[in-house]
Amino acid sequence: MRKLEKIKVGISVGDLNGIGLEIILKSFEDNRMLDFCTPIIFGSSKTASYHKKALNIKTPINGIDFSSRALQNKLNLVNIWKENVSIELGKPTEISGKYAFKSLESATKALKNGEIDVLITAPINKHNIQSDDFNFKGHTEYLEANLSGESLMILLTDEIRLGLITGHIPLKDVVEAITADRIKNKVGIMHDSLIRDFNISKPKIAILGINPHNGDNGVIGNEDDEIVKPVIEEIQKTGKLVYGPYASDSFFGSGAYKKFDGVLAMYHDQGLGPFKTISFGKGVNFTAGLSKIRTSPDHGTAYDIAGKNMADYGSFTEAVFKAIQIFKTRSEYEDLVENQLNIAKR
Repeated sequence: MRKLEKIKVGISVGDLNGIGLEIILKSFEDNRMLDFCTPIIFGSSKTASYHKKALNIKTPINGIDFSSRALQNKLNLVNIWKENVSIELGKPTEISGKYAFKSLESATKALKNGEIDVLITAPINKHNIQSDDFNFKGHTEYLEANLSGESLMILLTDEIRLGLITGHIPLKDVVEAITADRIKNKVGIMHDSLIRDFNISKPKIAILGINPHNGDNGVIGNEDDEIVKPVIEEIQKTGKLVYGPYASDSFFGSGAYKKFDGVLAMYHDQGLGPFKTISFGKGVNFTAGLSKIRTSPDHGTAYDIAGKNMADYGSFTEAVFKAIQIFKTRSEYEDLVENQLNIAKR
């Protein structure tokens, strides 16, 4: 792990007409953020200047042409494009999606090449970013296609780590997508991440049921009895501390989630609804299972408040700190494993 140089935090700007640049710039108005990392935005000085003027943000920016020229104790910005871009705050456009992808593509290449240590992604619009080059349901799928490993979306706060067995798919497709192999795979990714990224030696993982009340012994569906319970028993035989299935309607309200190091929800809204209620704007989206670290705030483009100086940047700031923390923990874990291997070879 790097000892003297600060961790290089790469940042993609998200949709230009949303709140992405606003929350980025506001986060670094407090210079204390620069004590913990060297931030590198992938975007345009002209675009950033427009947002600064529109929102009366005073954050100074160090414009550079290559990420290797980033300076410590500065908010750096790599000029990916130098042309003037039409910005219409609060309105999704083809242009704002096109340049959101340019930023993401450049930042991902830098992450893959080791020019930055971690990546923070500001929110995109999943519709207007679509093109011949970006045909994905979101950041997670794009990063999985461009980095090594298999991804698991984990939503984080200091209280809970919540993963999703199925991600961005229609609700009508959820049951068909939930198989014993998928559950085992996602449990494996979460288990490994809790050890490697969060320094939890024997993680306890809870799995939620598919149907209301776990099917009520088949009255409301058989999937929990026929798929979920048998696979949990199978996983337990490998020594992993995995429990469930738990009925999701009472699991969060009762505070049962606090007894576990990780929770796996069966589908997107089963997990995201309770999570966002618990997190109160401080939640972070972490893409576990990949060779590189990426986090993001747990909200979207928020067009309704873009340009109105109302955006809360707390989740973005948390995303930066969580990425730094995970990078340090993973680096220490990998150093330890490497030292153990070297000792074993002697």
